[in-house]
Amino acid sequence: MRILIVGATSAIAQKVARLFAKANHSIFLAARNEKKLVSVAQDIQIHGAHPVHYMTLDMNDFDLHPALIHQATQSLGGLDILLVAHGQLPDQPACQVNVREAEQAFKVNFLSVLSLLTHASHQFQKQGSGTIAVISSVAGDRGRQSNYIYGSAKGALNIFLEGLRNRLFPYGVHVLTIKPGYVDTPMTSHLKKNRLFADPESVARDIYKAIQKKKDVVYTPWFWRYILLGIKLCPEWIFKRTKL
Repeated sequence: MRILIVGATSAIAQKVARLFAKANHSIFLAARNEKKLVSVAQDIQIHGAHPVHYMTLDMNDFDLHPALIHQATQSLGGLDILLVAHGQLPDQPACQVNVREAEQAFKVNFLSVLSLLTHASHQFQKQGSGTIAVISSVAGDRGRQSNYIYGSAKGALNIFLEGLRNRLFPYGVHVLTIKPGYVDTPMTSHLKKNRLFADPESVARDIYKAIQKKKDVVYTPWFWRYILLGIKLCPEWIFKRTKL
């Protein structure tokens, strides 16, 4: 398989890349930190990936997205799987008072993915095969006061992916929405940890299996599906009084 991983230096993406590497797949990595990117490339080469290519870019530079898709395709001799794993957890209080902060959160977590997948989807549709897998979040299932800016961006992403899945299904293209709960990564290092936090490796295994099984949506760990079901079923007149 020929795989493009965007946001490849994130903790979860690194673990997923290693799983694909152990199966001797060809991998193209993309992220903005070149030093970390080289390190990840070296790691997955050691674990069996061949060949391994990479490109350094900031995903907020939308003009580079067509070049990324083209370079990955040319380097790998085609493209079978695209995993999108970049994102940013914004400062909710700052977003509440500064619209620029909120705008940046939407740009990173939604608009950049929309741009990339708009270009990638045309290629997958034309070739009549492939998998697009995107890491979203359980935060997108309902707006909560603690993270509703981030949740709004992820909610928009979830709806976009639903529509994209519907559009591409007749062409043999699979679209997977990945909804992790709390994961113990550098992005959540400032949060107090509890029993709900999962390790990146277990989340990566869930993602890897979901891609193989061609699932439409995967909650990881599995229990978040039921936690969010309860949250979504809570009546608004009660929910608005909660401190979630």
